[in-house]
Amino acid sequence: MQFINPANILSSDVKAFFTTKAFNNGGIRINDALSEEFNVLKENVYLPIQKHTNKIHVLDHDDEPVVADAVITDRKHTLIGVLVADCVPILLYDGKRRVIGAVHAGWRGTTEKILKEAIKTMQEKFECSPKDISVALGPSIRLCSYEVGEDVKIAVQQATGVGDYFHQKGYKHFVDLSTANKIQALSMEVPRENIWQSDECTFCNPEKFYSYRYAKESNGRQGGFIGMW
Repeated sequence: MQFINPANILSSDVKAFFTTKAFNNGGIRINDALSEEFNVLKENVYLPIQKHTNKIHVLDHDDEPVVADAVITDRKHTLIGVLVADCVPILLYDGKRRVIGAVHAGWRGTTEKILKEAIKTMQEKFECSPKDISVALGPSIRLCSYEVGEDVKIAVQQATGVGDYFHQKGYKHFVDLSTANKIQALSMEVPRENIWQSDECTFCNPEKFYSYRYAKESNGRQGGFIGMW
């Protein structure tokens, strides 16, 4: 497992990173790996129960995992994260209000505007301003490889609006969920210079990342994690 650090979330007391292959069906547990790598107690690594929803969980003092596809918190000494295998892992950080977030955005989450809902939650619960929020979009399946049905393309377009995140080749439709989420963040008035976007495609790099589309099965996950100290 390797770590990819987004260039826009740099702070001595914040850990923010995306992983390469980190969790497989053979039993390697990401909590164990992260606690060893970063000297964090396993019980201080929080992962929601992901179900491709648009539910946002505000993590306070209760560590019981709940069904959600985004976690927002102002807690310190806790790594929050999401696991993916083609979907977009997204990290959020407001250095002014000291609030962090982790978002799992597949096509369903993207069409339900989960990133926008997470930013709204930061505004409503913690009085964050979008102008102070940094957004990092981790490795995911990209436009070159993500073929979808016309219904999915239309749903993403309706949620996102105009942008260069899709194209058609013959009767085939391709969508870039990472760029669609970037456009949605911009529509929430997150400054362009506050957004970092990985250019790596999980499908095109199967030796480095798990890809559900490439393997045609659920064989493992990588993740995106952030925590404050």
